[in-house]
Amino acid sequence: MSSAIHNARPIMNWKGFTMPSILVKNVSFLAAAKSPAPTGHVAVRDGLISYVGHDLTAAEQAAGPGAARIDAGGFLLVPGCIDMHVHLREPGNKAQETIASGAMAAVAGGFTSIVAMPNTEPAIDSESAIIFTRREARRAGLANVFPAGSVTAGRQGKELAEMAQMARGGAVAYSDDGKAVPTAGLLRRAMAYAKMLDKPILEHCEDPSLADGVMDEGYMSTALGLRGIPDECEEVIVARDVAIARLTGGHIHIQHVSTANSVELIRRAKAAGIRVTAEVTPHHLVLTSDYVKDYDPVYKVSPPLRTMVDVEACRCGLKDGTIDAVASDHAPHLAGEKELEFASAPSGMIGLETTIGVLSTILVHGGHFTWAELVPALTSHPSDILKLGRGRLMPNLPGDLTLIDPEREWTVDPESFHSRSRNCPFRGWKLQGRAILTVVGGRVLFDLDGREQ
Repeated sequence: MSSAIHNARPIMNWKGFTMPSILVKNVSFLAAAKSPAPTGHVAVRDGLISYVGHDLTAAEQAAGPGAARIDAGGFLLVPGCIDMHVHLREPGNKAQETIASGAMAAVAGGFTSIVAMPNTEPAIDSESAIIFTRREARRAGLANVFPAGSVTAGRQGKELAEMAQMARGGAVAYSDDGKAVPTAGLLRRAMAYAKMLDKPILEHCEDPSLADGVMDEGYMSTALGLRGIPDECEEVIVARDVAIARLTGGHIHIQHVSTANSVELIRRAKAAGIRVTAEVTPHHLVLTSDYVKDYDPVYKVSPPLRTMVDVEACRCGLKDGTIDAVASDHAPHLAGEKELEFASAPSGMIGLETTIGVLSTILVHGGHFTWAELVPALTSHPSDILKLGRGRLMPNLPGDLTLIDPEREWTVDPESFHSRSRNCPFRGWKLQGRAILTVVGGRVLFDLDGREQ
């Protein structure tokens, strides 16, 4: 473990008997493009934001006596970042990831809240499974973990799971992530129930009859002799799901958008007033199918890496609001699983600890986005989609904060990660920008530089 990460201090001894208070002073807030970033102070008291502004005396009073004090040194302070698409593997494959290890990876990456996908073994398809996930997250005492429940029982695509009971247990959404709901009729019934419960369906859009390949179908798959997955594999499900959302009035959320035509389908649906939202992953904003040229299974992912045309379309979709959120689709696998030949290896990449750095380096420093344009996709937008009641720097909201050093240079070393898995496509990349402090409910859970006083 690198000394920087080793010295980062998660506070693990807080037992919840009192809610902590904290004062973060001399921060930079988001600014419009080419405008100087305004500086100020943020106070959190009793676990809630109690002050946001420029008056240090008022901030100190709002924090109260005995508050932890942090001088942020002019770094960028944003609402606690939210990753709405994370695989924690527990229950089931705890060697790959646990709720606790995933939650620690989250705070080390600057995420104060994550949404746990239900494709565990067994699937999270009951109220008791939802309660188990929430209980284990509370025991870990790290990032907030919001579970999504399965759409269908056992994720088998045959009959609906007990959606109302899962909502009662604390499910924030429903998904059979890893596969699409198999038929339009079943999806229609699921969306009718989800609408009644005021929750979205999070849909993995791949038609299984077209998904028998291992990478993007095109020149590169032909050159490598690998079976390809056409763009239409995603797009026919996006089109179907948008139509069912129009029919039911329910809320469909398209996960990990990867093709230019999918972006256009979502753009048209939004213009027509259909309740559709969407997310894109960092790897679909940065990597292309060209990375598969050496047959390294770390680049095998579902949906597959596409062409630069698709990458640029996804960036444009994020820029113009067609795509609402950025989510890592953090998918841990053991080293031995990812060391198989490309066609046999499982799909998936980890991303909790690299998302902010990759976005900062490629999108912000690359001149494609400002922080003001990018941050809502990591904060307020996922919060609004899932009705989490956070994601903004406003008094009386949960005291979740992420401090970012936009200029921090670092090299990605998966061996230093808090995740139990190492299947990171950005190994060895030199990044510029990093989350250096993560505060959840007023508790400093990650402090890269030890600046808490």
